[in-house]
This record gives sequence, C-alpha cells and structure tokens, in this order.
Amino acid sequence: MMPALASLSFATEASNDSEYDESAYGTVDADGGTPPGQRAFRDALGQFATGVTVVTAGGVEGKPVGVTISSLASVSLAPPLMVWSLARTSASLPSFCAAPCHAINVLASTQEAVCRRFATGGIDRFAGTECRAGPCGTTLIAGALAYFICRHRSVRVVGDHVLFIAEVVYYRSSAGVPLVFHGGGFR
Repeated sequence: MMPALASLSFATEASNDSEYDESAYGTVDADGGTPPGQRAFRDALGQFATGVTVVTAGGVEGKPVGVTISSLASVSLAPPLMVWSLARTSASLPSFCAAPCHAINVLASTQEAVCRRFATGGIDRFAGTECRAGPCGTTLIAGALAYFICRHRSVRVVGDHVLFIAEVVYYRSSAGVPLVFHGGGFR
C-alpha cells in the first residue's frame, strides 16, 4: 500500500501559462501534521540518484563561465534534445542565456573536486582545472566521461529556475564510472 502523498507548503505552478490552483489537485497531509516544506521536498528528491555535470559557455569579454548541475535529462533522440536547469539567482545566468552554445561535461567518479569547485561562488572556477577549448566558444573539462555541445532550442523561466532545452550538435563519450549524487552525498 502506498503512503499518503505529502503536499507542498509553498506555491508551485503547473505551467507558465496558468495560475496554480490547489483545489484542482487537493492537499493530502502525510502524517496528520504540518505539510513538509522545501527542505523536506528537497530531501525526498535526494532519493533520486543523479549524474553530476559541469556546464560551460563563453562568457562576457571572452571569459568562460561554468556551473555544476545535476538537473539534466534527455528529452528527444530525433532531434537530439536535452534539458537542464539553472537557478534564477545564479550569477552565471546572463552569460548562459547570451551564449550561442554551451558544453555539458559529464563528470567521472574521480572528479568530485571539479564538481565542488564549479559549485562554489566567488572564485575563478577554471583556475587549476585542466580544460581545453571546445567548439563554439565552449570549454571542455579534461577527464569528463562525456561532453555534449549544445545550442539553445528554448529557454524558459519555470518557478525559481530557468530551463534550457538544448539541441545537441556534437558529442563525445568514453567508458568509465560516473560521479553520482544521492541522498546529499557523492557515490
């Protein structure tokens, strides 16, 4: 038997085109107490293991930008489309929106330090990271298991993030063990 569903204590939206109507979905209190907040929701999402990637692009004045993300999914094989998201508060957001292309670098299990570096704000994320120039102004992380060179197909604000639906124009992959994030830690 499936446990009762927990409702969210903050507003969500079904799409950008309509207002969220809680009455259309109803609310279910999982344990008779206060519905979970954002932390509990985030913890529940943490039960879904994700790969870890660094997305890079050419930034303003030719300086590259890069961020660690784990919100990546394949959308379509024909045409080859992927989706990833970036927080609306990210300082790198304007650069990613303006760049004609970006590279998604899939990290290997040995690249936790690279992951952490690109997740840290206020530093030169590329300093000390072995990289090479990629097509269309992108930067490729040495040792990555795969990379995908993409161009924007659609950029859309959804909730507190921006979704990038990207068309893959080139990719490379190699065998290896990926860096995985699950339950608040790396595996």
